[in-house]
Amino acid sequence: MTLKNLLTGIESPADLRRLPRSDLPLLAGQLRDFVLHSVSQTGGHLSSNLGTVELTIALHYVFNTPYDRLVWDVGHQTYPHKVLTGRRERMGTLRQLGGISGFPRREESEYDTFGTAHSSTSISAALGMALAAKIKGEDRKAVAIIGDGAMTAGMAFEAMNNAGVSQAGTQADLLVVLNDNDMSISPPVGALNKHLARLMSGNFYTAAREGVKGVLKNAPPLFELARRFEEHAKGMVVPGTLFEAFGFNYVGPIDGHDLDALVPTLENLRHKKGPQLLHVVTKKGYGYKLAEADPVNYHGPGKFDPAVGLVKPATAPKTTFTQVFGQWLCDMAQADDRLVGITPAMREGSGMVEFHKRFPQRYFDVGIAEQHAVTFAAGLACEGLKPVVAIYSTFLQRGYDQLIHDVAIQNLPVVFALDRAGIVGADGATHCGAFDIAFVRCLPNCSMLTPSDENECRLALTTAYRQNHPVAVRYPRGAGAGAAVSTDFAEWPWGKGVIRRQSTTPADARGTRRLAILAFGTVLHPALAAAAPLDATVADMRFAKPIDTELVLELARTHDALITIEDGCVVGGAGSAVGECLAAAGLAMPLLQLGLPDRFVEHGDPVKLMSLCGLDAAGIEQSIRQRFPGRPTLSAVNG
Repeated sequence: MTLKNLLTGIESPADLRRLPRSDLPLLAGQLRDFVLHSVSQTGGHLSSNLGTVELTIALHYVFNTPYDRLVWDVGHQTYPHKVLTGRRERMGTLRQLGGISGFPRREESEYDTFGTAHSSTSISAALGMALAAKIKGEDRKAVAIIGDGAMTAGMAFEAMNNAGVSQAGTQADLLVVLNDNDMSISPPVGALNKHLARLMSGNFYTAAREGVKGVLKNAPPLFELARRFEEHAKGMVVPGTLFEAFGFNYVGPIDGHDLDALVPTLENLRHKKGPQLLHVVTKKGYGYKLAEADPVNYHGPGKFDPAVGLVKPATAPKTTFTQVFGQWLCDMAQADDRLVGITPAMREGSGMVEFHKRFPQRYFDVGIAEQHAVTFAAGLACEGLKPVVAIYSTFLQRGYDQLIHDVAIQNLPVVFALDRAGIVGADGATHCGAFDIAFVRCLPNCSMLTPSDENECRLALTTAYRQNHPVAVRYPRGAGAGAAVSTDFAEWPWGKGVIRRQSTTPADARGTRRLAILAFGTVLHPALAAAAPLDATVADMRFAKPIDTELVLELARTHDALITIEDGCVVGGAGSAVGECLAAAGLAMPLLQLGLPDRFVEHGDPVKLMSLCGLDAAGIEQSIRQRFPGRPTLSAVNG
């Protein structure tokens, strides 16, 4: 059977399980090649998926999926899983509007048992599934597949701590597969480790272990001595003592690309009771030399030619907001030695590579631990330092309690640089920064700044840094209007917006309403485009909190209706702040609030998604005309 025929004959894991084990390495080669060429056509996560090909095959081969539950942590490494579970023909639609997601989604497939995209949730979810099976009397298995990076999060250890104890007199039959692709906690993988893994997962070892336990339980001192001896003996050859302390039986490490080791070890563990942990070692980008050598740049590439690899564009791309932040961070750190930079495992994504190189003593990567990142920043601020937390908008949600209790209540001067605010695009609802304006502006002591372009972003960051209370600055992924960025440390006047376009329509022009658009953030630019044919005034509000009350009330007095625009949720967002301002002043007037709808926004091209949400120029103009019908064009008004 040829390589091509082997994969095309698999429409579900049931087909996979009919293959002889000897065919699995051949299948792995084909699956890896398919993933490589598929991602090269669509863009998406690559290094992580190339690294999980054999592990994915082995899991579906051994476990009776979907009856047995596989829970993938983060889920960016599930492309091989999607291919083997009936979605091979749809991989060409990956991360596109109307296509399949780049992450597991329950509504997409019965094999996606739990929706993920943020890290460190798999053990908790799989534990819930395992205990549900116990309660319902079902003999199904639950497997959590988690990376060593995701293991740095407190939630993973909270789940392990819970899984290792008896629940109502029973323990969950849970398998955690630790996919170690960084070699960060692993000794060299070789024949000895493979032998130990198979030995410790086998029936002889388990039977002997339990038999000795039964004998020695009648002599507690000897039992405790034997338990400690076993722990330390295993600890000398494998890094499993920590997991054993949580109540897990540790097995490994084994080579995650060796199907002859993976399959029999998983078969042994499938029949074990109680919490089990299998430690496998994989290599990101495995099988594609360019990705193996540079897994970071091949983590989430766009379209490329696999034969050539990634190439620099012929023309330099526009400066991104992330790059503006990275340059500002270095410049401000040079000017102020109190500045410290913090990231929860997103050095590259948040633009902190250069800062790390230049200021290593003031750079802190705390791992995937957003809660800790926020409180750690609070501790630094207590001692007179000026922490800047570079964090994605949706990731700050994970540290919200800490933002309230540890930063806001204590009114500490922490700057939150919120990257990926608003529509993000191909990563979908899990990464869409829709809620930051709403959840920050409702907090006492906290402010929220919304720059409209790259230079305004630098001004906003400097303005935020100079305050003595918590301030968040939100900016989108990618480039903006292309504004030239200054190199100084100029600031905004605190709490003040600016007029960017003034209506020329007379107040009594044939009964025409005078409109004012109040824009928050980068939606200023489509707002300006929409305002031209409507002859509307446009204000760049700059601040979602504190709202420029003086400007809002002035626009209310000189216009017949106000329109607010933001690329965040309408419910509780900046438009709500304007409404509250009018209500406090006792003003009743038409107010149209435009923003992201009260639903989760799907994955797809950001430009298309903005259009579908009515936040491009055409959509803004259409919404305004629908709310205020009969409004003439600018030429008709001036004619």
